[in-house]
Amino acid sequence: MRQRAQTLLSVAALSLYCGAAPAGAADFRSVGEAGAVFFDAPSAQATRLYVARRYYPVSIIVSLEQWVKVRDAAGDLAWVERRALSEQRTVIVTAARAHVRAAPEAAAPIVFDVEKDVALEVLEIAAPGWVKVGQAGVQAGAQAGGQSGFVSAAEVWGL
Repeated sequence: MRQRAQTLLSVAALSLYCGAAPAGAADFRSVGEAGAVFFDAPSAQATRLYVARRYYPVSIIVSLEQWVKVRDAAGDLAWVERRALSEQRTVIVTAARAHVRAAPEAAAPIVFDVEKDVALEVLEIAAPGWVKVGQAGVQAGAQAGGQSGFVSAAEVWGL
C-alpha cells in the first residue's frame, strides 16, 4: 500500500514538473509569416521532415527555450524553432468544404465557403460548437477581402 502511494505521488509530481495541462486543454499557435521547417529533433542539424506554410495551426506539446515540439492537424509530431511560430490563433479546415455563416447556427446565411486545408484566423470562440473566424492574414472587416463569420468547430482543427 505504501509503495502504491509513493508511486501515485511520484506520478503527480512528474505531471507538475512537466507542466501537464488539464485534460482537453491545448495550447495552439500558428506558423508565422515566413513559414517554418519542421524537424525530427530540436536542432537545425536534425532531419528536416517538412515545411509548413504560414498560418498553419499547431498544438504545443513541449516547450524548450528555443524549440517547440508540436502536433499538427494530421497528428504528426515534430520540432520547430520557437521564433517561427506566431501568437496568432488559426484553425485549418478539415471538412471537404466549410460554410462560414453570418451567425453561429446551422440555419444562418452562408457568408462564404472555404475549401479543405485553408487556414482561418480565430477571432473568438462563439456559442458552443462554433468559432468566429476571418480570412487569415486579412484584418477582419477591412476591404472586400476581410470577410468574417462563424464556422462549425466540427469542420476545423486547431481549437
